[in-house]
Amino acid sequence: MSRIGKQPVVIPSGVDIKVDGLTVAVKGPKGTLERTFPEEVTLAVGDGEIRVGRPADDRRSRAMHGLSRALLANMVMGVSEGYTRELQLVGVGYRAALKGKNLELLVGFSHPVAIEAPDGVSFEVPEPTKVIVSGIDKERVGQASADIRKVRPPEPYKGKGIRYVDEYVRRKAGKAGVPGAV
Repeated sequence: MSRIGKQPVVIPSGVDIKVDGLTVAVKGPKGTLERTFPEEVTLAVGDGEIRVGRPADDRRSRAMHGLSRALLANMVMGVSEGYTRELQLVGVGYRAALKGKNLELLVGFSHPVAIEAPDGVSFEVPEPTKVIVSGIDKERVGQASADIRKVRPPEPYKGKGIRYVDEYVRRKAGKAGVPGAV
């Protein structure tokens, strides 16, 4: 049995879950999320919790068991608390600004890079070198953050680029001059 899949998802107060076959709608104070789960899993709503089970024991069913439970837990957490990712811009002249709902990045190119906010995701720029991506869908927040980071990933020599706040960038030494060479 999957260690993650067999744990129940606790439904916090203020969160409403509706199960219609394999489609689950989760409604909470932050918004509503809906997802259709694969037919390899079964969903059972109990008193204050929802359990994910699997009728078969083949390889795909075992894989979908833990995945479905994790996705369901992410939905419940998203509508009750939400998700945020923080990015940091490192480099001389690197800065970010909000243009309406979209994000404009100045990261060493000859032109500013505009990034549109996907549905359900919002950008915040508390300071010019910091961007906060937030929303209720963990996948969309993560993908939007990855798209921003992809514009200028951190490089290993000077550490310049866009990185996650908790990301460690391994630095390289670079070229060393050969003694005696002119």
